[in-house]
Amino acid sequence: MTDPLAYLDAGSGSLIVQAVVAGAAGMVVATKLYWRRLVSRFRKQPTKKD
Repeated sequence: MTDPLAYLDAGSGSLIVQAVVAGAAGMVVATKLYWRRLVSRFRKQPTKKD
């Protein structure tokens, strides 16, 4: 059986961690924006009383 010849240095590891954190932050922001749009469609509109 041959040994895999893979090497991850500190720079590669930090790049992977940064990509995961940025992806998670992007998902949180996108979810927040789309949640507001979804909720605003179902929210009752105030009626004007004359």
